[in-house]
Amino acid sequence: MAKKAKAKTAKTAKTAKTAVKAKKAKTVAKTAAKPAKKTKITRREYTKEDIKELRAHSKARTPVSEIAKLTKRTVGSLRQKALKLGIGLGHQR
Repeated sequence: MAKKAKAKTAKTAKTAKTAVKAKKAKTVAKTAAKPAKKTKITRREYTKEDIKELRAHSKARTPVSEIAKLTKRTVGSLRQKALKLGIGLGHQR
């Protein structure tokens, strides 16, 4: 009986080890498949020209995502600046 019990525990130990190895392999594969991180956008102060441009886009009702691409600023940054200036952008009009 003792031999059967030892054999059973040895089998379960082997399957547990292989399961752990398989799980590690999956996580390694997931991390390898991730795309490279984008570069962080650095902070830039708004110049008078930037503010004039933002006001013009507000009057023209240009979508915020388009303004962000043109000015190379984030949507959140543009919304915050517009809020401080008291002008409307996007759907907040």
